[in-house]
Amino acid sequence: MIDLEKVLLNLVKPLCSDPDSVMVRKMDSLDENELLLHVYAPSEDIARLIGKKGMMANSIRQMLQVASKIEKKRISIKFEAL
Repeated sequence: MIDLEKVLLNLVKPLCSDPDSVMVRKMDSLDENELLLHVYAPSEDIARLIGKKGMMANSIRQMLQVASKIEKKRISIKFEAL
């Protein structure tokens, strides 16, 4: 079983100016086939993680979609400032 929280954290930490303040939390979903992940980081890092027109966020989501296919789950990622 792949720990998708850890995979996401390993993807976003190098992109942040303060990697120690970045957190990823798994939230419960009403659908058992869906996994909700929230990325918490300082606001300047959130802007970097989302990117222009959401390009960086979409790229991160696509990489996680590949990993989630193995688990046969849909994944939803939200980026939020601390």
